[in-house]
Amino acid sequence: MNSQYELMAPAGSFPMLSAAVKAGADAVYFGLDEFSMRASSKNFRLEDLEQIRKICNRPDRSVKMYLTLNTIVYDQEIERLSEVLSFIKDKVDAVICWDHAVMILCREKEIPFFISTQASVANRVAAEFYKSLGATRIVLARELNLGQIKEISDVVEVECFVHGAMCVAESGRCFMSVYTSDRSANRGSCVQNCRRSYTVIDDSGHELKVENSRIMSAKDLCGLAFIEEMKAAGVYSFKIEGRGRDPRYVDTVTSVYRRALDNKLTGEEIQESIVKLETVFNRQFSSGFFLGQPAQKDFSTSENNDATETKHTLGKIVNYYAKQQVAAIKLTAELALGDKIAVIGDRTGVETVNVSRMEIDNREVTKAAKGDLVGIMLPGVHRNDQVYLIKAKI
Repeated sequence: MNSQYELMAPAGSFPMLSAAVKAGADAVYFGLDEFSMRASSKNFRLEDLEQIRKICNRPDRSVKMYLTLNTIVYDQEIERLSEVLSFIKDKVDAVICWDHAVMILCREKEIPFFISTQASVANRVAAEFYKSLGATRIVLARELNLGQIKEISDVVEVECFVHGAMCVAESGRCFMSVYTSDRSANRGSCVQNCRRSYTVIDDSGHELKVENSRIMSAKDLCGLAFIEEMKAAGVYSFKIEGRGRDPRYVDTVTSVYRRALDNKLTGEEIQESIVKLETVFNRQFSSGFFLGQPAQKDFSTSENNDATETKHTLGKIVNYYAKQQVAAIKLTAELALGDKIAVIGDRTGVETVNVSRMEIDNREVTKAAKGDLVGIMLPGVHRNDQVYLIKAKI
C-alpha cells in the first residue's frame, strides 16, 4: 500500500467495518449512537470501541479509527459530550467535528481532531484559523475545485471526499428536512427530500413540465478518473462517503480506490473500475466541483439506485468447517451452479464467489431448492453469516 496517501472508508456496522479493513482501507470513520450525522445508520456504542480496535489491528497493518462527532451540540448535551470524549481518549486516533464545543473539549482533553466538511473551509485564512485552534487536518468544503484545494493543502493536511453521495446544500448543511418533517439534517436525521421527484405548479394550478423531475438530486461523486490530479493538488486523505450503505458497497468501492491509489491506472483500467463501481449503490456519477461548476448533467435521473446488480436473501450459514473451508448453508431460495453469491457477517465482512461446486448429503448437485442444506467451499466465512444471491439488474 502507498503510505503517501490515506484511503478512508465508512463503517456504519461491524460487517461494513470488516469489509473496509479487508478491502484495504488505511482508516475508517464511524459514528456512535449519539452525536452522529448518520442517526439512521446502525452506528456503534462506546463499549464497541475495543472490538473495533481488534478488527483494525491487523497483522499486516494498523487501520486508523476516526470517530465522527459532527452534529450540532446543544447546551444540555455538553456534559454528556464531555463524558463521551473522556471515554474515547486514547481509544480512537482522531475526532471529526465542526461544533466549536467539540473542538474546545478535544483540545482540553488532548484528543486529536479534524474539521468536518460541514465547516465549509474554502480558503487559506479559514484553514489557518482552524489550525490555530489545534486541528491537525481539515475535510475541505465539497464546493472547491482542484486549484483551490492546492492553495489550502500548503497550509494544513487536507482530506477530500473522492466517492459517494453529494448533497445539494452547501457542504451538507440543509434545513429542508427539519422544515418539512421536523427531522434535522444537522442532527443526523435527514429524510432526503432532495432525492424525490417533483412537479412544479403555479398559483393557478398549471403544471410546468421539467425535463428531469429530480431537480435537487445530485449524482454521486466519482473521482476515479482524476485521482492523479487530486494527488497533485495535495490531497492526503481520500474519503469514501457511505456510512448508510451496505457492506458490499464498502467492499467494492474501497477495493477499487485502493488499487487506484497504489497504481497509476490506464484509461482502460479506469473504465473497467467504473463498471465495477456501477454494480453497487449509485445515483449515476459526476465529477462534482473538482473540475468546475456542476451543470444540468450532474443531476441524477435515477429514482433511487442505479446499481447494475441487486442483492437477494439466500440463506444463512448454519455451520462452518474451517479445516475444509466448507460452509453449510440453509437456503431460503433456489441456488444453482454458476450463481454469484455474497456472504456478509460481522467478522467476515464480505466474501463474494461464483458457485462452482455444491453438495447435498455428500452428493454433488447442480441445483438446490428452498429449505435444502447445501455445502459450498467458502474461505474466510463464519457461522451465522448471512448469504445473498447477486443478480444482474434487468
